[in-house]
Amino acid sequence: QVQLIESGGGLVQAGGSLRLSCAASGRAFSSYAMGWFRQAPGKEREFVAAISWGGGNTYYTNSVKGRFTISRDNAKNMVYLQMISLKPDDTAVYYCAATVRPAATMTSVSVMDYWGKGTLVTVSS
Repeated sequence: QVQLIESGGGLVQAGGSLRLSCAASGRAFSSYAMGWFRQAPGKEREFVAAISWGGGNTYYTNSVKGRFTISRDNAKNMVYLQMISLKPDDTAVYYCAATVRPAATMTSVSVMDYWGKGTLVTVSS
């Protein structure tokens, strides 16, 4: 089993940056593809970014390409989401998630095996 704890959310002005972190506990962290999802008020949870087991492959939803970067440190059991050029539309609760399936399948919430409790990102205009 994997436990995930997110941190790094907060209030930032449009155009600003934030770095989210996800600490994972449990065995075989490097066996899991990791990802970030987000859920804005009144909307469904949506895929943001994913990274493969070894970190060699990354995937992004179109709206964040070129602004967000996902990375992982398997030695530290950590996953990160660096966000720049933030927009008010990025306001949401951001969730870290893990799956034993390939990272390329992580575009749907239904394929994820484990979830964190989320961290709130608020981007003011």
